[in-house]
Amino acid sequence: MSLTDEEKERLADVVRLQPTKNKELQDKWGLESGSEVHQYLENHLKDYYFRDDNSLIRATTEGAELVGIEPAVESEEAREAVDEVPDVIRVPELQAQAFRVLAGPDDRSESVVSVLNKLREEYDVDPEAGDVRSALQSLRRKNVVEVIYRTVPTFRRVVELDEVEVEVVE
Repeated sequence: MSLTDEEKERLADVVRLQPTKNKELQDKWGLESGSEVHQYLENHLKDYYFRDDNSLIRATTEGAELVGIEPAVESEEAREAVDEVPDVIRVPELQAQAFRVLAGPDDRSESVVSVLNKLREEYDVDPEAGDVRSALQSLRRKNVVEVIYRTVPTFRRVVELDEVEVEVVE
C-alpha cells in the first residue's frame, strides 16, 4: 500500500506520539472529533497502526520503519512490557515542559493546578488546566509519570530528568 505525503506525515505523528489517544491526534491534525481520527486511521493507515490492550494507538513496526522514525517505545516491546520506562519520549512542547517541572520520583506528587502554576512561573505560558491534565495523562501513558490518588489525582515523575531524553515534536 503506497501512502501519500499527508498519510506518511500523519503516520509519523502516530509513531512520535505513541502511545496516544484519538484526542491527541485530533488536536495535532486539526480534526473536529475523535470519530474523524478513527475514520482517518481506518481509511488511510489501517495496515500501519493498532490499539493496544488499553485502547491506546500505536504504530506497527512496519509503520515505524516506513516513515523511518524510531518510536519512543517499540510496538512489539510495548505489548509485552507495558511498565517499562522508555529511554526517549517524543512529545509536544507542553508535555516536555510539564515533564521538566513535575515533582521527581522522591518528591511528593502534585496536583494539576500545582503543575499549571509551575508552568506559568517557569515558562511564562498560560495553558488551560484541562490541557495540563491531558499532558500529564499522556506522560503517564508513556510510563514516565505516575498518578497517586489523594483527595485529587496527583502526579510525579517515575524517573529523574536525566534518565529520559525528551524530544519535542511540533
